[in-house]
Amino acid sequence: MTEINSLGAQTALSAPAAKAAMTGELLRLLQPQPVVANGETARAEVMSLRQVGQDFQMMLRLTQSNGAQLQVQASSSSPFPLGSQISVTQTQSNELAVLVQTTKANNVATLTRLDTSQTPVGTLLQGKVVTTQALAQTPGEPASYRSLVTLLNSSQAGATLTVDSPRPLAVGSLLSASVQGDQSLRFVPLSGRQDQLAVAQHLLNQQSQQASLPGLLAALQQTARSPDTGAELRASAERLLAGLPDARQLSDPKTLAQAVNNSGAFLEAKLLGGLGSSLAPDIKAQLLRLITQLPTPPGGIAANPALLASALPQALPGFARSALGMLGQVTPRQQPGAFPLPSRLLQSLEDEADLQQLLRLAASAVSRLQSHALSSLQQTGTLENGNLQTSWQTEVPIRHGQEFVPLQLKLQREETPEQQAGRERAREDHDALAALWRIELAFDLAPLGPLQVQAQLAQGRLSGQLWAEQERTARLIDSQLSALRERLLARGLDVGDLECHPGTPPQGPRTRLEQRWVDENA
Repeated sequence: MTEINSLGAQTALSAPAAKAAMTGELLRLLQPQPVVANGETARAEVMSLRQVGQDFQMMLRLTQSNGAQLQVQASSSSPFPLGSQISVTQTQSNELAVLVQTTKANNVATLTRLDTSQTPVGTLLQGKVVTTQALAQTPGEPASYRSLVTLLNSSQAGATLTVDSPRPLAVGSLLSASVQGDQSLRFVPLSGRQDQLAVAQHLLNQQSQQASLPGLLAALQQTARSPDTGAELRASAERLLAGLPDARQLSDPKTLAQAVNNSGAFLEAKLLGGLGSSLAPDIKAQLLRLITQLPTPPGGIAANPALLASALPQALPGFARSALGMLGQVTPRQQPGAFPLPSRLLQSLEDEADLQQLLRLAASAVSRLQSHALSSLQQTGTLENGNLQTSWQTEVPIRHGQEFVPLQLKLQREETPEQQAGRERAREDHDALAALWRIELAFDLAPLGPLQVQAQLAQGRLSGQLWAEQERTARLIDSQLSALRERLLARGLDVGDLECHPGTPPQGPRTRLEQRWVDENA
C-alpha cells in the first residue's frame, strides 16, 4: 500500500522548500547570468522538472518587474512540481534565493489528496514518476521516499501527485495504481496492468451501450405474433421466450441453478471448454443467433453484430476481450463494481424499421450481459489481506404474468490461500462451505416494488439484510422474517441477523473489503 502524503493544504511548502524560504537556500543557475535586478524580486514558474542523481534540474520562466520574461535553467536539492509559482531574488550571478512559494495554477496543483468524486475508489490511475527523494529518517523507523508523479489518465490528467512510499520509485518509470481512498493507492503488478486496463475500458464501453432486457423481450413478443415475421426469426424469438423461467419455478433449486447457468454468464467458458451441446438454451448465444437473422441498417453500425456472431467460435478468446463493442450510445459513467445495473430503455426511432429497432435492442441486451461479465472480472482477484475473491454477476429474466422481470444476481466467494490450495489439490474432499460466500439480489416484482437482498454465509452461519423501496413492503417483509428464520433453521442452517430496511442499500466509494455487510466477529 502506498499512502498519499497528507499535507494540510495544496499550497503548503514541502520541508526543503520551507527551509529554503527561511534560510535563503539557493537555486543554482546552470549558466551564471544576471536575471534579477539588485534589490528586486521576480516571479518564476516551473516549466519542466528532471531529476539528475540527487539534484533536480528545472526550467524556470521568470517574469521581471518590468514585465519582461526569460527562461533560465536551475538546479536544486529539492523539487518544485510543474506549474509551481515561486518568488526569487538574485544574490550572485549563479544563485537565486527562494523567498516564498505562492498559489499554483488550479490544473497543475500538487495533489496530496484525491477527490474520490472525480476518481472513485477502484479507478485505475496511470502516471509517470518525475522525481524521487528519501525523506528524513527517524531512528528506528523504516525508510520512506517521496515522489512526484504526473497523472496520465482520468479527469485529473496532467496534475502532479505527491506520493510517499516505502521504496523508491524509479524516475521516468510508468506505473499503475488502484485508488483505495482519498489518501491511499495500491500499485497494480506489471503482470496484471494490461488485463485490468482492458477490462476497465471494455466495461466503460459496455455500460454506455447496454439497455435493459425487458425492452427486447417485449419487442420479441410482438415479433413472434406478427404475420410479417419470417419463419426463422419467429422460431428464434419463440424459442428464446419459451426458455425463460416463471417466477414460481425459481423456488426450485435445480431450476434456479439451470436459469443462472443459461443466463449468458458462462457462454465463453462453455465454448472454450468445447461444450457446444449446452449452448442451445443459453440466452447470450440465442441473442447472437437472433442478431445474425436481423437486417443490418444502412451504413452498418460501429461493429457489425452479424459478423461478430457468425465468427464467434473463431473469435474466442478475442470475443471476450473485444466485448461486443456496439452502438456507442452515451450514458452517465457508473461507479466501478456498481450493483445492480440501473434500468435503461432505448427510445424508438420514428424513421427506423421495426427489425432495425429489434437489432438495436438485441445488441444492447448483449452489451448488458457483457457488462455483468466484465464486472465479475473486475471484482475477481487477490484482496489486500491475501484472500482470493471470485465474483459471478449476471441477470436472469423471469416471467411474471404478462411481463418480464430481470433478476440481477451477484455471487462472491472469498478464500484464504490455504483454502484455495486445498480446493485445488482435492476437490472431492474440499468443504465448499469453508469459504466465505456473499450473494446480492436485485429485482422489481409487482406489487412489492424494487427489492435488494444482501446475504452472507460463513462456516454454515447465514446472515442477511433486505431493502424495500416501498415502506409498506418493508413492513410486510419485516413481519415475515421470523417465519423465514424458522424455515432456514429447518434446513440445518445456523441463522444470524436478518433485517429489513426501507429504502436502498448505502452507496458510495468503498473498497472490496468494505463489502462485508455483517461482521460475525463483532
